[in-house]
Amino acid sequence: MVFGQVVIGPPGSGKTTYCNGMSQFLQLIGRKVAVINLDPANDALPYECAVNIEDLIKLSDVMVEHSLGPNGGLVYCMDYLMKNIDWLESRLKPLLKEHYLLFDFPGQVELFFLHENAKNMIMELIKKLDLRLTAVHLVDAHLCSDPGKYVSALLLSLSTMLHLELPHVNVLSKIDLIESYGKLAFNLDFYTDVQDLSYLQNALSQDPRSAKYRKLTKELCEVIEDYGLVNFTTLDIQDKESVGNLVKLIDKSNGYIFAGIDASAVGFSKIAVGPVDWDYYRVAAVQEKYIKDDEDFDMTRNSDTK
Repeated sequence: MVFGQVVIGPPGSGKTTYCNGMSQFLQLIGRKVAVINLDPANDALPYECAVNIEDLIKLSDVMVEHSLGPNGGLVYCMDYLMKNIDWLESRLKPLLKEHYLLFDFPGQVELFFLHENAKNMIMELIKKLDLRLTAVHLVDAHLCSDPGKYVSALLLSLSTMLHLELPHVNVLSKIDLIESYGKLAFNLDFYTDVQDLSYLQNALSQDPRSAKYRKLTKELCEVIEDYGLVNFTTLDIQDKESVGNLVKLIDKSNGYIFAGIDASAVGFSKIAVGPVDWDYYRVAAVQEKYIKDDEDFDMTRNSDTK
């Protein structure tokens, strides 16, 4: 099994910076990382990528040749990549034995909640290459300073989760800059937990520009709360502890923490609900511990039945 992340989010949310910082962090804790750039408009990469879509197609060439704008050009590039999925598979196969994969996708949000080709491509790779991927959806934390923009971010996150059908982690990026946008109307926990949006509706009703959309906002908030799927974790990509906490969450979601451990359902459950130790390389010790716990559990259960 090969593990990795599908990094997505609106333009300016920090996807490329995230991939650069995340790859450095993962290498520091002992993982071999391969970054795959699938953004044909990203021609100034701060990281060394193992696979670059620009070797196949460039957005600038598409725009000139087909008289398309940036959005239409990106859709065309994703369609072209899907039709040439064999090209991508052939470049990924040499990385599968020992690399953790980071896929850096374009920032055009329609690709991930409206169009099918990006989703179909991801599912094709998962099926053919036996990948275990988590979608990491970045949202700029400054959107919390505007209730209307925050509701839009919630809707985008929910739509993307439902469309991609992957293990999913929503992230408020650039959290270290949030104070520079002014005082938030509520505590940060309100924005990360997404519990009671009625308070947000009251804040919106006080804004003359948003008051006339009060009923629409109420209905949208109810949809988000009815699904109960969206929450956020925070990230300061320059803070090791912040990145580390996010990695732990991602590793639980895609199953990385279970890799190499041969234990029963009880053992896996203990790992899933318990804190994660960074020393993933002590697999044998962890395996032995949980197998022993399972044996003790079975002995106790057998003695009770007697």
